[in-house]
Amino acid sequence: MCYEVRSRIVEAMSTVTPASRTRSSSPATTGPRPRLGWRLRFGALSLIWGFSFLLIKVGTEGYAPFQVTLGRLLFGTAVLGAAMAVKRERLPRGARLWGHMAVAAFLLNALPFSLFAYSELTIPSTLAGICNATSPLWGMALSLVALSEDRPTRVRVAGLGLGFLGVLTVLGAWQGFHGLDATGTAMALLASLSYPVGWIYVRRTLAGTGNSHLSMTGGQLLLATVQLAVVTPLFTSAPDHFSPVPLLAVAALGALGTGLAVLIQYGLVAEVGPTTAQMVTYFIPVIATAAGVAILGESLRWTTPVGAVIVLAGAALTQVRGRSA
Repeated sequence: MCYEVRSRIVEAMSTVTPASRTRSSSPATTGPRPRLGWRLRFGALSLIWGFSFLLIKVGTEGYAPFQVTLGRLLFGTAVLGAAMAVKRERLPRGARLWGHMAVAAFLLNALPFSLFAYSELTIPSTLAGICNATSPLWGMALSLVALSEDRPTRVRVAGLGLGFLGVLTVLGAWQGFHGLDATGTAMALLASLSYPVGWIYVRRTLAGTGNSHLSMTGGQLLLATVQLAVVTPLFTSAPDHFSPVPLLAVAALGALGTGLAVLIQYGLVAEVGPTTAQMVTYFIPVIATAAGVAILGESLRWTTPVGAVIVLAGAALTQVRGRSA
């Protein structure tokens, strides 16, 4: 769900030449233009991903977390499968490639989706949404270690420190984390950490495959669905009855938050470039918080919005690049 990480995955999977890469980082000038302007699609993507945490919470009220994740992946894969059929695209080929995609599916889909679902059993959706916003912070910290070409700057290091200070503010560290479920919060933070770990893995193993973004993501979601289909029966039993509202929430979470959102995301990156498109990251926790408070009636301490602002400011600073020579 973290857009900043996913937008970089889009670039990592690309096999275009430097010239075409330059064109992809600026507004598209060729080909049919989408009917909806990019600002409307940007807003729609922000709303879809922002409301995803509310949908997870509603889904877990009727189904086990693994069942919510499996349903989410099933509906998301169905949407991408339909898009591939319309565009007549095929799944990637090669056993080695599918092996790497299986790892990516676990790190970017199966694991974080499941962790967020489990975390929201004990923490509010507002907190889960804010924890998700820490992914750019984890990503920068890991890239400094794992990617030699990603050089630190004073501004980015300061952003990293500021961001984690914001996390401590959200959690109310000086109050001894009073009233906070440590396990649920740790799961949400671990889910956010899983995204950049997956991004680094993708960048090292799946760059230059010659396959389209749609086919790669479709195959990745298919593998994540298979992984959850194997795991879910081992840890859960079939529900006695199908609760309609949680089921609709899971369907919306998968079809919109996982399937349609990916398609919108690719269009935005192609039209306005990853730098502009990834700004959606900073709207997600705001929308998630507003939805949790207004619709679910979740309580909100003053430390939550204040800490969220600090987290987002730090995350923004970690994305500041030094001047090129």
